[in-house]
Amino acid sequence: MRTHSLGRIFVGAVIAALALAALVPSPAGADETCNSPYMANLIKGQEDYLYVWALGVKGVGDGADKLVTIDVNPASKSYGKVIHKLSVGGGRGEAHHMGFTDDRRFLWAGGLDNSRISIFDVGGDPARPKLVKSITDMAAKTGYVGPHTFYAMPGRMLVQGLSNAKDGGGVTGMALYSNKGELVATYPMPTTDGGDGYGYDIAIHPQKNVMLTSSFTGKKNYMRALGDLVKDAEAMKRFGNTMAIWDLKAMKPKKVLSVPGAPLEIRWSLKDGDTWAITATALTSKLWLVKPDAAGEWQAKEVAVIGDPAKIPLPVDISINKDGTGLWVNTFMDGKTRYFDLSNPEQPKQIYERATGKQVNMISQSWDGTRVYIASSLLANWDKGGADDEQFIRGFRWDGKELSPTFEVDFNKEKLGRAHHMKFGSKTMKAAYDLERTSRR
Repeated sequence: MRTHSLGRIFVGAVIAALALAALVPSPAGADETCNSPYMANLIKGQEDYLYVWALGVKGVGDGADKLVTIDVNPASKSYGKVIHKLSVGGGRGEAHHMGFTDDRRFLWAGGLDNSRISIFDVGGDPARPKLVKSITDMAAKTGYVGPHTFYAMPGRMLVQGLSNAKDGGGVTGMALYSNKGELVATYPMPTTDGGDGYGYDIAIHPQKNVMLTSSFTGKKNYMRALGDLVKDAEAMKRFGNTMAIWDLKAMKPKKVLSVPGAPLEIRWSLKDGDTWAITATALTSKLWLVKPDAAGEWQAKEVAVIGDPAKIPLPVDISINKDGTGLWVNTFMDGKTRYFDLSNPEQPKQIYERATGKQVNMISQSWDGTRVYIASSLLANWDKGGADDEQFIRGFRWDGKELSPTFEVDFNKEKLGRAHHMKFGSKTMKAAYDLERTSRR
């Protein structure tokens, strides 16, 4: 394992991927808009399954974190129903985010508390994923904890840590693994030239040789009860206020941008020729645009306000549409889903909002923008209590004017825990992998 620079094999793979990125066909109607640009085997029709990474709750079902599979094909007899669930064992590790490998055969999922990474085979039988590997030594081998973003690279998985094993603070880094789960390299987040060392999300623009990273907070904060945390003035100072521009091929930070208020998810515009990305700041409730200026220097600027910042709506997940003209924004505290017109990304305008739950977090939309899925849970110690502690997956249709409910899975009622991250699956994936295996014989 090497630190700070890519191995020669990986560099060659990245260069090849840069050249091939423009040749990857656009999916028609199904795949999510928020995937790595290196992913192959994209879904070309209606998605069949929604994979949900759910946090275990003590005394609820088996109490363990689990991968839940929901049938989301309207033509199916089991539409809107849970058809499979797979617990990873070992109790509760604060299940959080997931990501496909570049061949989409495997789905990686992480725990923010125990730093365990679970790898599921979703290609062999997409309706019934299998746990095939667990990585339990991330902290020991890298010094980083809280695996958050799983970003597919050519033959590799780049994992962003949220914290560190030494003091549980926000200074952290990224770990690069092979698709087989072997550690390849580590990359510390920048701590000089304005860098705070914090990490959260990863987003890559291959044609520009640019990787963007954002920042959040350390384990001492994210595993703390939210009510207590917001009353601690010193702890509230320990949130990220930066984004970093990286040279992708060299895997080295080039510039640190000031983006106050914990910038979370990053979404590049997917329109051909666009070179801008957008993020939302959780604590200040703003949309920020990241793009090169006239001189080619990357800059970040505030471009819109989300709700009423004085009420701390807490924007969490965002989902950009396929041509970069619209953005969904979920705000956890007020349970609202908003849609912003990004026709002019310099001046986003909110054109729609709807209360979609008493608390909402993740949002995923289909490539054609007509299907939207929403999950409820943020963090175990941050979710609301009592009657406000709804735990669900809700499906909607979007006709450009209104979200119309299509189905709901009540995770409390079905004793599944807290619903967090979502990814799409398809029956066609098995045929693709079977054909691939046959061709190799």
